[in-house]
Amino acid sequence: MDDLKKIFDYLISLPRKEYGWLELKEAKNNFDFDDLGRYFSALSNEANLSNKDFAWLIFGYSEKMKEIVGTNFRNNSENLHQLKYEIAEYTSNKMTFTEIHEISVHNKRIILFQIPPAPQGIPVAWKGHYYGRDGESLVGLKIDEIERIRSQHFNSDWSSLVCEKATIDDLDEDAVKLARECYITKHKSMEKEINEWDTITFLNKARITINGKMTNTAIILIGKPEAEIHIKPAIAQISWILKDHNNEMLDYEHFHPPFIKIPQKCLKKSEIEGFELVIIKKTKVV
Repeated sequence: MDDLKKIFDYLISLPRKEYGWLELKEAKNNFDFDDLGRYFSALSNEANLSNKDFAWLIFGYSEKMKEIVGTNFRNNSENLHQLKYEIAEYTSNKMTFTEIHEISVHNKRIILFQIPPAPQGIPVAWKGHYYGRDGESLVGLKIDEIERIRSQHFNSDWSSLVCEKATIDDLDEDAVKLARECYITKHKSMEKEINEWDTITFLNKARITINGKMTNTAIILIGKPEAEIHIKPAIAQISWILKDHNNEMLDYEHFHPPFIKIPQKCLKKSEIEGFELVIIKKTKVV
């Protein structure tokens, strides 16, 4: 709680016109849901453009009077946190708040909405429209800003980015074993040496990890299914679809990490007698 109060004190001390990733609102009793969604889109996009870890939307502070006024917005905590699911219904890639914090300052309730930056290469939309900031105004995201975000895919290698909170415990042991076998197949002359490497040494040599740190590649290729949380808001999914001769879908299944196991699973699926057409569709990791 003390850390959140320090964050609050710091945020309200900033000159607002200079920080597009921060918004302060009184919201004494209520706040329009669509406006909340538009601010989510705008602040998320601005955080990306400013290379910030988070954007912030604060309820309960009067910027005009420069004082804490408190807020009664969704006084019920369960109802307040339901916003995470409600906002995700209308944002691109199901983006939502990282966290919604409630604190008391001078006996007045303050809400701090912690908003993640737009993913690299993907601007965040609210109901199909991209929003941004022009000074203190909420506006449509400018074309050049949309292109700046979209071009990030070409300027950085997302797969090599490190998942700071992921550890070796997030990896599937069988998937790691299979990855080692595949590596040996490619480097047959080094089989004895490769088998002597410990897990981290092997993963570093195979460029799946970087200096022992888990990358997005590690999570997608050999991570446990539940480890996918470390790459959010990106979505990693491969779909198996079975169609008949008339191109009618008969069956389907979605697969999640570890991706290295998926070819075997899809091959087993294809061994269904009586059907000739099997389509394996890779869903883009975004």
